[in-house]
Amino acid sequence: MRGAGLRGALVLMAAALLLAACGRPGPIRPPGPQEEITYPRSYPSR
Repeated sequence: MRGAGLRGALVLMAAALLLAACGRPGPIRPPGPQEEITYPRSYPSR
């Protein structure tokens, strides 16, 4: 009985690790050409 619980926990941990690795690698970049991107914009100081 105890082996089945441990095996289930290992399967859940492996599935969580595999799903956590999904996704797009690298930094987030806004779409479009660089000269048309308006943010982040520096605001004038008072």
